[in-house]
Amino acid sequence: MSVRDVRSIPDVVRDILANLQEIVRAEFRLAKIEIREEVSKAAQASTSLGAGLMLMFYAVGFLLLAGVYALSIVVAAWLAALIVGIAVGVLALILVQQGKKKLASVRPPAETIDSVKENVQWAKNQAR
Repeated sequence: MSVRDVRSIPDVVRDILANLQEIVRAEFRLAKIEIREEVSKAAQASTSLGAGLMLMFYAVGFLLLAGVYALSIVVAAWLAALIVGIAVGVLALILVQQGKKKLASVRPPAETIDSVKENVQWAKNQAR
């Protein structure tokens, strides 16, 4: 090694700090991307879940209407309302189940967490 190849301690520390800053910036970029993807999944699941719940309210309304018609002993009217209420209720249950499945697939940003742990361990090793 020549004298030109030898770096001073402040230069080495400066380089280490610059590298750490770049690693932290990269981790934040990765976290933002992963979180954005998971929020998108959650939004899609929530839409399906919300539509299912809204239809569930309509199903209850139709079933209540069927009860009213049943009490008035008008067979054709209550039977029609009952059929519609059951059909909407079944559709609502299907949509709610789909939404629950999609929502269960939303996960924390595992890659970012693992990468941060590795970087912390690397920084600890560098400090020794």
